Amino acid sequence: MNEHIIAKGLEIWTLQTLLDISIILGMFALGFIIIQQYYNSLQKYLTLRVSIEIWELLTVLITDLFLAITVIIGFLVLNPDIMADIKVAVPFIPLATVLFAVGLVIRLFYNGHKPKDKNFRFSTWFIFVANLINIIGFSFVMEAPGKEYLNDHPSKFWTFIETYFRSNSLPHGIEIAQISFYIFYPILILIFVIGFSRFIKSSGTNRKNG
Repeated sequence: MNEHIIAKGLEIWTLQTLLDISIILGMFALGFIIIQQYYNSLQKYLTLRVSIEIWELLTVLITDLFLAITVIIGFLVLNPDIMADIKVAVPFIPLATVLFAVGLVIRLFYNGHKPKDKNFRFSTWFIFVANLINIIGFSFVMEAPGKEYLNDHPSKFWTFIETYFRSNSLPHGIEIAQISFYIFYPILILIFVIGFSRFIKSSGTNRKNG
């Protein structure tokens, strides 16, 4: 077999696996947020104050780490060349990536990681909706019935879904992928700039207070 074909196949497999992992991590992040009250109930078993503080820190860090990985992979996948190679549910995955990014920025720079802060609810809603969109895109588009199934059980619905909403389907899927890139990529860049600007502003404020 041609080495180029093997290398290309490995690249596609790696990217597809990363995307699938990012979808799972997004769900894990939401799970950590939802069971926040469960975390709090476990604190009574931690006798040392230091242990409680470490526990609270870890629960926040793990959630934000999962979200950051999800956004980075989504940002990587939201690329015309990559979307043409692997099956990405468009516009579902790009939209979910944007919502994850908004939720992450709120958590990192607008106190969205603090349960008592009003922004905690906002960030949680963004993350919840992002996961819902990812689940729909994964189940109904990326893992829709394959060609072998459709050959034996023809379905206009599943054929339409695969033809128009899989990024690597010719010609309509690739067209939707291109449109998704033009819409959501600039939004992601804008979110990145807003987050970085907030970081610079908060750093300047901390220096003045110091």
